Amino acid sequence: MKIQIKRAYEETSPKDGTRILIDRLWPRGLTKKDAHVDLWLKDIAPSSELRTWFGHDPTKWQEFRSRYRSELHDKPELLASILERAQGGAVTLVYAAKDEKHNHALVLLEQLART
Repeated sequence: MKIQIKRAYEETSPKDGTRILIDRLWPRGLTKKDAHVDLWLKDIAPSSELRTWFGHDPTKWQEFRSRYRSELHDKPELLASILERAQGGAVTLVYAAKDEKHNHALVLLEQLART
Protein backbone atom coordinates (compact mmCIF):
# COMPACT_ATOMS: atom_id res chain seq x y z
CA MET A 1 0.00 0.00 0.00
CA LYS A 2 1.51 3.31 -1.10
CA ILE A 3 0.18 6.64 0.13
CA GLN A 4 2.17 9.81 -0.46
CA ILE A 5 1.60 13.54 -0.25
CA LYS A 6 2.21 16.21 -2.85
CA ARG A 7 1.56 19.92 -3.21
CA ALA A 8 -1.23 20.75 -5.62
CA TYR A 9 1.14 23.00 -7.58
CA GLU A 10 3.72 20.27 -8.26
CA GLU A 11 3.79 18.50 -11.60
CA THR A 12 1.63 15.41 -11.79
CA SER A 13 3.07 12.01 -12.50
CA PRO A 14 1.67 8.61 -13.50
CA LYS A 15 3.21 7.36 -10.23
CA ASP A 16 0.70 9.55 -8.32
CA GLY A 17 -2.02 6.99 -8.86
CA THR A 18 -5.34 8.23 -7.47
CA ARG A 19 -5.03 11.91 -6.59
CA ILE A 20 -7.17 13.01 -3.64
CA LEU A 21 -7.45 16.69 -2.77
CA ILE A 22 -7.58 16.92 1.04
CA ASP A 23 -8.09 20.68 1.45
CA ARG A 24 -11.36 22.27 2.54
CA LEU A 25 -10.85 25.08 0.01
CA TRP A 26 -9.87 24.72 -3.64
CA PRO A 27 -6.19 25.68 -4.24
CA ARG A 28 -5.83 29.27 -5.41
CA GLY A 29 -4.99 29.84 -9.03
CA LEU A 30 -5.38 26.18 -9.99
CA THR A 31 -8.03 25.06 -12.44
CA LYS A 32 -9.77 21.75 -11.97
CA LYS A 33 -8.27 20.59 -15.26
CA ASP A 34 -4.72 21.45 -14.17
CA ALA A 35 -5.14 19.87 -10.72
CA HIS A 36 -5.79 16.39 -12.12
CA VAL A 37 -7.73 15.49 -8.97
CA ASP A 38 -9.71 12.25 -8.97
CA LEU A 39 -11.53 12.93 -5.71
CA TRP A 40 -12.00 15.94 -3.43
CA LEU A 41 -12.39 14.90 0.22
CA LYS A 42 -12.92 18.33 1.75
CA ASP A 43 -14.45 16.83 4.91
CA ILE A 44 -11.14 15.16 5.82
CA ALA A 45 -9.47 18.58 6.03
CA PRO A 46 -9.13 20.36 9.37
CA SER A 47 -12.24 22.23 10.44
CA SER A 48 -12.45 25.87 9.42
CA GLU A 49 -12.04 26.84 13.07
CA LEU A 50 -8.87 24.78 13.50
CA ARG A 51 -7.43 25.96 10.19
CA THR A 52 -8.06 29.60 11.13
CA TRP A 53 -6.60 29.12 14.63
CA PHE A 54 -3.45 27.46 13.26
CA GLY A 55 -2.84 30.01 10.50
CA HIS A 56 0.25 28.02 9.42
CA ASP A 57 2.09 29.28 12.51
CA PRO A 58 4.93 26.79 13.18
CA THR A 59 4.86 27.68 16.89
CA LYS A 60 1.36 26.14 17.05
CA TRP A 61 2.38 23.00 15.16
CA GLN A 62 2.35 20.48 18.03
CA GLU A 63 -1.03 21.66 19.30
CA PHE A 64 -2.41 21.70 15.76
CA ARG A 65 -1.28 18.10 15.24
CA SER A 66 -3.03 17.03 18.42
CA ARG A 67 -6.26 18.86 17.61
CA TYR A 68 -6.36 17.64 14.02
CA ARG A 69 -5.74 14.03 15.09
CA SER A 70 -8.69 14.44 17.44
CA GLU A 71 -10.85 15.62 14.54
CA LEU A 72 -9.69 12.69 12.40
CA HIS A 73 -10.67 10.29 15.18
CA ASP A 74 -14.27 11.26 14.44
CA LYS A 75 -13.93 10.49 10.71
CA PRO A 76 -13.13 6.76 10.49
CA GLU A 77 -15.19 6.29 7.33
CA LEU A 78 -13.13 8.89 5.44
CA LEU A 79 -9.85 7.37 6.62
CA ALA A 80 -11.12 3.94 5.58
CA SER A 81 -12.06 5.21 2.12
CA ILE A 82 -8.49 6.43 1.53
CA LEU A 83 -7.00 3.17 2.80
CA GLU A 84 -9.36 1.18 0.60
CA ARG A 85 -8.27 3.11 -2.48
CA ALA A 86 -4.63 2.58 -1.53
CA GLN A 87 -5.12 -1.18 -1.57
CA GLY A 88 -5.94 -0.88 -5.27
CA GLY A 89 -2.81 1.13 -6.11
CA ALA A 90 -0.88 4.28 -5.32
CA VAL A 91 -2.71 7.21 -3.71
CA THR A 92 -1.44 10.79 -3.57
CA LEU A 93 -2.92 13.16 -1.01
CA VAL A 94 -2.89 16.58 -2.63
CA TYR A 95 -2.67 19.76 -0.55
CA ALA A 96 -2.00 23.44 -1.23
CA ALA A 97 -0.11 24.67 1.86
CA LYS A 98 3.21 26.36 1.13
CA ASP A 99 4.92 25.04 4.27
CA GLU A 100 5.96 21.48 3.50
CA LYS A 101 6.97 20.75 7.11
CA HIS A 102 3.92 22.08 8.96
CA ASN A 103 0.69 21.11 7.20
CA HIS A 104 -2.30 18.88 7.69
CA ALA A 105 -1.27 16.46 4.93
CA LEU A 106 1.63 15.28 7.11
CA VAL A 107 -0.69 14.67 10.06
CA LEU A 108 -3.17 12.82 7.87
CA LEU A 109 -0.41 10.66 6.39
CA GLU A 110 0.79 9.79 9.94
CA GLN A 111 -2.75 8.91 10.97
CA LEU A 112 -3.29 6.67 7.95
CA ALA A 113 -0.04 4.85 8.72
CA ARG A 114 -1.32 4.16 12.25
CA THR A 115 -4.71 2.92 11.11
